[in-house]
Amino acid sequence: MSVVTRFAPSPTGRLHVGNIRTALHNFLFARKHRGRFLLRIDDTDRERSREEFVEAIRDDLGWMGLDPDTGVRQSERFDLYEREFDRLKSVGRVYPCYETPEELELRRKVLLGRGLPPVYERKPDGAPLPEGRRPHWRFRLDHERPIEWTDLIRGPQRFDPKLLSDPVVRREDGSWLYLLPSVIDDVDLGITHIVRGEDHVTNSAAQIQMFEALGSEAPSFAHEALLVASEGKLSKRLGSYGAEHLREEGVEPMAMLSLLARIGTSQPVEPIASLDELASEFDFAHFGRAPTHFDPQEVEHLNARLLHKLDYDAVKDRLPADAAEEDWLLLRPNLKRLSDFRSWLDVLRGDVDVPELAHDERLLMKDAAAVAEGLDWTQEPWRALTAELKATSGRKGRELFHPLRLALTGRESGPEMAGLIERMGKDLTLKRLKAAAKR
Repeated sequence: MSVVTRFAPSPTGRLHVGNIRTALHNFLFARKHRGRFLLRIDDTDRERSREEFVEAIRDDLGWMGLDPDTGVRQSERFDLYEREFDRLKSVGRVYPCYETPEELELRRKVLLGRGLPPVYERKPDGAPLPEGRRPHWRFRLDHERPIEWTDLIRGPQRFDPKLLSDPVVRREDGSWLYLLPSVIDDVDLGITHIVRGEDHVTNSAAQIQMFEALGSEAPSFAHEALLVASEGKLSKRLGSYGAEHLREEGVEPMAMLSLLARIGTSQPVEPIASLDELASEFDFAHFGRAPTHFDPQEVEHLNARLLHKLDYDAVKDRLPADAAEEDWLLLRPNLKRLSDFRSWLDVLRGDVDVPELAHDERLLMKDAAAVAEGLDWTQEPWRALTAELKATSGRKGRELFHPLRLALTGRESGPEMAGLIERMGKDLTLKRLKAAAKR
């Protein structure tokens, strides 16, 4: 069997970490098994769906490298839904209901007050129909067949359909709710595995009977523990933390994907440079049942570690045109984001703002300029410079190195000075030392 997974976002907003994680896991599972990953745009809600979000979803997936093999839009498949709906209606598996929301809520409260589960109560055959009211439609669950499956993460699952309400699948105005069109699509597209959050477990129970009613075997299910913020709940802050935010902040997509692929599993979270490498070790057997804690600071940390490992060829197209491989290898250990590279390249090439130095430090810079003038710049100039200054000034450690770094880079910290001044060269080094001696 060839694996086919799908990611099915609604175009009512941008992708955030929760649905990016779902997309990623579907992509990785399909990639590991050399299957297909599909994008299904769930745009049946015409009032809330926006075309700009459809394009944004596709663009964000492309930026992350999660390119689908093909895609469909539910808004273009209404004829298919209508045919299958009519087929289910003809055999009594969907039926009309006429209660108003207020009537249903009142009955729910009555049942709860009696200590009973608030399950929808079917009307007896031949019950009078209210005049002038259009029906909504429910799927008739088979109460005589327990619903069972082995979840790839949660293990054996069992539901008594008598304790579930027949789900509403179509509104009074004829518009579709999520459950039935999703099943019709999964059958039509040959979906073999459905990977989604554990908040869909009850939906899956009802949908399994829908698959069977349509004459199809249900796919395999993997219901993941929900993603929560590090403080213990899914906050509004995480709702806005996604691909758009990361792109604006200059964060590498693989930093976030490395985290989302591994948190909540028994595998170590570490920076992974490619989706193929992530896919090769992806396995639902590693997933736990506890809520998965997401901390944006971990993305920042992984981003820096990822940059420190990247080869020049992996980033050269995104570096300034005048940046050489030697520049990248020298500066990458100090980068938190790729955008930091430009400012450090300016340290190597252009002017720097040096803070005002103390009088004795200015004198040290004057001596340093004199020493640097006479150095052999082909033979470790930084080691020779600091050795001479240490001998003549009596300074050592931070007392010696800190003012030199300030004078030469304008920064409190940064890459190794030995590599920096070799790339800067003699002329620029002398220019900065002399300028610092006058501040």
